[in-house]
This record gives sequence, structure tokens and C-alpha cells, in this order.
Amino acid sequence: MANKVEICGVDTAKLPRYKDKEMYEMLLAIKAGDKQVRDEFIRGNLRLVLSVIQKFSGRGENPDDLFQVGCVGLIKALNNFDMSHGVKFSTYAVPMIVGELRRYLRDNNSIRVSRSLRDMAYKALTAKEMLGKTLQREPTVEEVAKELDVKKEDVVLALDSIQDPISLFEPVFNDDGDSIYVMDQIKDMKNTDAGWIENLSISEAMKKLTEREQHILNMRFFQGKTQMEVAEEISISQAQVSRLEKNALNYMKKYV
Repeated sequence: MANKVEICGVDTAKLPRYKDKEMYEMLLAIKAGDKQVRDEFIRGNLRLVLSVIQKFSGRGENPDDLFQVGCVGLIKALNNFDMSHGVKFSTYAVPMIVGELRRYLRDNNSIRVSRSLRDMAYKALTAKEMLGKTLQREPTVEEVAKELDVKKEDVVLALDSIQDPISLFEPVFNDDGDSIYVMDQIKDMKNTDAGWIENLSISEAMKKLTEREQHILNMRFFQGKTQMEVAEEISISQAQVSRLEKNALNYMKKYV
């Protein structure tokens, strides 16, 4: 009972276990059209599905949903399995189950990407796996792009689009009880010390302008109004607005 796991109403402790010879004989019967043996074979391989979905735990997905998707992958593997290759069924089935789970997770990702981009990503992953078997090493992005006859940038963009999002508060390292989070490793390129000093200088320079010049620059660069709109609002000509704006900006440049 200690090893009992119930998922989708299935008590895994009661699932049958078959040896390789038994599974081979069952596969022969399945290929001959025996539906009862087919059902028994699928039931006997549900532990395989369970072991695979455990690798996808911690993603906030319902285990029952993952198990059902994994079962779809198992059935697809059985439908496409070719006994003439001399490969164990589990060796063939695991990548099929993993692929089905990955497709499910990508299609249900909180970050939505276009269908064409996802299709490109799937093709890139397939090409990457095939090249890895041929080259006996991890293929480069250039090699994958050449295989697909597309630009390297397109492959990178496609693969990046299907990455699982992570929280900025995800711990990546612990040092004597103090956690280092993803957010701590991201550099802020906008709110830098130089930018803060520059903003402070601009703010001080604005204070040196006349009230009218401050009002014009505020409407032009903070409210996004055109010179014509500013002219109508303060009842002067557009030429005057242009002159006042230019003089104010020149003064601020010298001050900063």
C-alpha cells in the first residue's frame, strides 16, 4: 500500500508487469488484430507513462491531465511501432510520450506564440535530434538551420519562443540560507546610475527655465503634443512655440 499511486482513477499498484518476452508475444498478437491483448498491453505500460510524467512535475500542471496526455503518446507509439527494427517498445515509446507532453505544455503555455513559429520550433527540435544521432554530438544552430534551409535567426527565435517561462523570484542558488533569485541576475539597462544622474540633471535644468518654457516642454515631450497644439493652447503662433522650445532646449543642453 505504501507504493500505491492513484491517478485518473487507476491504482498503479495493481497494474500488471510483463517481461520482454511476454511483451513481444503480445505485440505479435496486437499486429494480428487482437484488441483485447492491445488493451492489456496498454494497461501494462501505464507505469511507463507515470515514470515519464514525473519528469514534468513542478510546472503547475494537473498530474491527471499530464497522465492522460502521456497515455495518448503511448497509444501513438503503439500504433506506429515497427517490430522489424529490433528495438524495445519502451525505447521507442518514451520519446513519443515526451513529445506529446511537450506539445501539450507548449500549446497550453501562458505565453502565446503563432502556429507558424511553433511549427518551426518542432521542426528544429526534430532536426536537432536527427543530427545528434548522425553526428554523435549536440548540433550547432547553424547546422540545424542548414538542415531546415532557413536562417539561423529564425531557428533561434523559434526555439526561444517555446521555452517555459519562469518567475523572477525563482531561486537559482542558495548561499548559507540566503537565496539568489533570477531577478538578482538580471541587469537593469534602463535604470542605471548614469541614467538616474542624467534625469536628475534634466530635472534641475527644467527648474532654471521660465514658467512658459517649462509649460511648453512639458506639453511637447511629456504629453506628446505637436507645436500646433501647444500654440493653440497658450494662444501664440507656432513660430513662437518653435523659437521658445529651441531656446529652452539649448539652455538645458548647456546646463546638463
